[in-house]
Amino acid sequence: MSLDAMVAYVVERLPELWLRTGEHLMLTGCSTLAAMFIGIPVGILLFRATYLRGLLMGVIGILQTIPSLAMLVFLLALLKKIGVLPALIALTLYALLPIARNTLTGLEEVSAEVMEAAQGIGMQEYQQLMMVRIPLAAPVIVAGIRTAAVVGVGIATLSAFIGAGGLGQFINRGLALANIKLILLGAIPAALLALVVDFSIGAFEWGLRPERKRDKKGSVQSLMRRLAFMLPVALVLISIITYFTKPGWISKSATQLKTGHRIIRIATKNFTEQLILGEMMAQLIETKTDLIVERRFNLGGTMICHGALVNGEIDLYAEYTGTGLTAILKHPVISDPEEALNHVKKAYHERFDAQWLKPFGFNNTYAITVREADAKKNEWNRISDLGNTAIELRAGFTAEFAERPDGYPGLRQIYGLQFGEVRDFDPALMYEAMAKGEVDVICAFATDGRIAAYNLKPLKDDRNFFPPYHAAPVIREEIMKTHPKLGDVLSLFGGLIDNATMQRLNFEVDGKKRRTAEVVEEFLKAKGIL
Repeated sequence: MSLDAMVAYVVERLPELWLRTGEHLMLTGCSTLAAMFIGIPVGILLFRATYLRGLLMGVIGILQTIPSLAMLVFLLALLKKIGVLPALIALTLYALLPIARNTLTGLEEVSAEVMEAAQGIGMQEYQQLMMVRIPLAAPVIVAGIRTAAVVGVGIATLSAFIGAGGLGQFINRGLALANIKLILLGAIPAALLALVVDFSIGAFEWGLRPERKRDKKGSVQSLMRRLAFMLPVALVLISIITYFTKPGWISKSATQLKTGHRIIRIATKNFTEQLILGEMMAQLIETKTDLIVERRFNLGGTMICHGALVNGEIDLYAEYTGTGLTAILKHPVISDPEEALNHVKKAYHERFDAQWLKPFGFNNTYAITVREADAKKNEWNRISDLGNTAIELRAGFTAEFAERPDGYPGLRQIYGLQFGEVRDFDPALMYEAMAKGEVDVICAFATDGRIAAYNLKPLKDDRNFFPPYHAAPVIREEIMKTHPKLGDVLSLFGGLIDNATMQRLNFEVDGKKRRTAEVVEEFLKAKGIL
């Protein structure tokens, strides 16, 4: 992509880029401030109470070793809430170690001679701490804050996984759509932001150095010192202003909410088809009703979307009958599509106060898929044809498929397959790995346009292992009661999309790299419902 094209792309996305950068700064700034208010007193406590050092530093160190995504998902389950709160808590916990450790180290490194002089002039212990140790340790303490903040910028990109926003939202979308431009739109500003944060706190640290206090008032050095102190404060203020002063396309929603309109929060999982279905529902609701749609796309996997629906944090998302049946309800496979749909309808109503509406019309079942050339060479047409050769093959599966009962565990039991190596992939990267020869078998989606684009061959499920996966809108019953017109609007999707159409729409986004909203609008207008 040429530089001019990239610049034009960034200019086009500038309002959202500004918003996501503000969100990212807010997450990093607020979590670092919270970690300061906890970590510095903890460091002081550890300096005073040496018998607690091993225990507390061990606990803080263990928190640092927990993988970021695992921490986010754990807090999500604990708080039963998506969005900013679990992200802020996770980022705060990760920032504690460098701040607490540097506080302790800084206090310990104050020379004994200086402390003897403080005692010699009659300073009490509290005065020695507040007037001598902490001021002399300040540069070391700020260095710990600096480390925590820069690390926080990187970890904050993962917060988009649970709907907390930030620059990671572009990266998440880019991975889902295999769109390098979107990935760069998030990654490059995040890297630049880390440099800005590092520089601003580094400047603050420079201003705290004892020699800077001797600068003459009114001198250039004195002015630079004041500016150095202002830089981190300015960054935090900019992030807060940006976060709470949304661009027009977002602030409009807030204004209309105040005047009596309701916002409908639509979520999606993190792959192309879900983004398309979510955008379809959003555009239709915006056109056919006076409701405002809040798009909470790319939330992650099934359990995150389902948990958000049950907890009332989202109102609507597209789910698949087979997924609802086996992954959510933990029910054995039902092969008949109507029976499966009726079962999930009844169970969701009774257990989750949620309704399944008319299915879109296509069946996006899993498809064990190999390269066309390998299929011809080895005469693979059915899953059972893999037989004893499976042990020699490398499999690439999504994380959900690797663990779900309607995924690899069940497949292994029904077909007796044991692949030589199984690797987890993001749905978008799974196809890339297959195309580059890094894996030999993947769990493709039947409606994915990349199957044809990459010359892949789905194998026949000759033992009828996979349940039907008919996609349908799932909505909270409270919302249906409040806005009964939604049922009529969303019923327009009933039977509208067959497998071939869904495959084509997926390829328009994945293969041709077109914007999801553009593809959806074109399709809905062609069908005459927009």
